[in-house]
Amino acid sequence: MPASEPGPTVRAGTRERSTRQFNAIIEELEKSPDFRSAQDIHATMRAGGNTVGLATVYRALQSLVDSGQADVLKTDSGESAYRSCSQTHHHHLVCRWCGRAVEIQGPAVERWADAMAEKHGYTEVSHTLELFGTCADCARQRA
Repeated sequence: MPASEPGPTVRAGTRERSTRQFNAIIEELEKSPDFRSAQDIHATMRAGGNTVGLATVYRALQSLVDSGQADVLKTDSGESAYRSCSQTHHHHLVCRWCGRAVEIQGPAVERWADAMAEKHGYTEVSHTLELFGTCADCARQRA
């Protein structure tokens, strides 16, 4: 996206955010299909000459998660990792070695969640499901 074009505007709580730094963070997040830590995104941006602060990166990522434009998951070490995502409900299959992620559908999970909610009288139920494994590339490299 050229710098002269207005970037996407994300609704974060009750205020709208559309700054040069915020748009640069969105662009950086969209460069990779993999989950990345805020520190990794920040370091890459700084290495590219962007003077964005780490706190700004964290705030922007949280705004993107809140608006549904990014997914967040906790890694095995407890660190939050982020990636740009589709706007439809989905789950992830994540490589525990390289972080590559694939969006997957889980119709059986959706049916089960609906059935459990109905059985126990719950409404407005949401859920998160992340599967971790080793992608084919990493499996070949590790063999």
